[in-house]
Amino acid sequence: MTEPLLSVENLKTHFETDSGLIRAVDGVSFEVNRGETVCIVGESGSGKSVTSESVTRLFESPPGKIADGTVTFDGHDITAATEAELRSLRGSRISYIFQNPQGALNPVYTVGTQIVESLQLHTDLRKDEARERAIELLDQVGIPEATTRVDDYPHEFSGGMKQRVVIAMALACQPDLLIADEPTTALDVTIQAQILRLLDELQEEFDMSVLLITHDLGVVAEVADRVVVMYAGKVMERGDVFELFDNPAHPYTKALLECLPGEGEMEAIGGALPSPANPPNGCRFHPRCPYAVEECAVGDQPPLHDVDESADDHVAACLYFGDDYDPSVVGYGSDEPSRAKADGGVRE
Repeated sequence: MTEPLLSVENLKTHFETDSGLIRAVDGVSFEVNRGETVCIVGESGSGKSVTSESVTRLFESPPGKIADGTVTFDGHDITAATEAELRSLRGSRISYIFQNPQGALNPVYTVGTQIVESLQLHTDLRKDEARERAIELLDQVGIPEATTRVDDYPHEFSGGMKQRVVIAMALACQPDLLIADEPTTALDVTIQAQILRLLDELQEEFDMSVLLITHDLGVVAEVADRVVVMYAGKVMERGDVFELFDNPAHPYTKALLECLPGEGEMEAIGGALPSPANPPNGCRFHPRCPYAVEECAVGDQPPLHDVDESADDHVAACLYFGDDYDPSVVGYGSDEPSRAKADGGVRE
């Protein structure tokens, strides 16, 4: 097998605050292979965005720092890369799309000027060549009359069109890895679907890998190849999208799936996320878990256990998948169909 494009191993990102040490990302590991889409999913506050920002250290430092772990991109450890080395990667080989397009665009410059600036920063294109490339990119992401709209300002675009402009900027240098952090959250449902289709088409055209951050399992079902489920800075479950939706292992994953609309009544997850400054002992999810036993509240987070020998890289951080425990207690292996695939949610 070829090595993954991105490999994150035991990543820990901490923030020193007046309230104490915040362990926003606490031992996260996952990989993104070339040409695939990996989704990181979880409730707001689970550490998803900080995980994505930690790849190229986008967070403010201080107070933030990578306390442990490694980030390997295309075979090179970039954990300790200099700021200059990271700037050469950002926007060229690794690009970001953020959930608020208004905040990602400078209101006093035309969208064309901002795309041209990105192109000239990372390529040898002359200004006139960069402008022509900017028009091509706007046309590519579905901006009508791109030749004239290239000279418009961000306030002259709708929310969905702003996000298309941000996508054009992210794709300007044909990155190997696109990190999209909640790129459709601020958009209405119809525009969300258009943006997701656009990203899928562009991924195939540019042969990109995509790391998508979302709390929306409906989006995950639509676009993911593999899924990483996070909770309170930890990975709860990781696996192939079909395996995870059909046979969810961790009680937290099951609880997230039960929040999806489908057959039967949706069930909210009781309780709230723990404070990252004072997480509970044992499994981070145990105070909200209906299957928790005394052992779940002792020691550290359970390690990631193999869920099923026949399922490639399907692992769950739950003691019921360790020795001397019965995974059927948490409902693993149930014949009950998953509501997550209602209405053909998982792509074929």
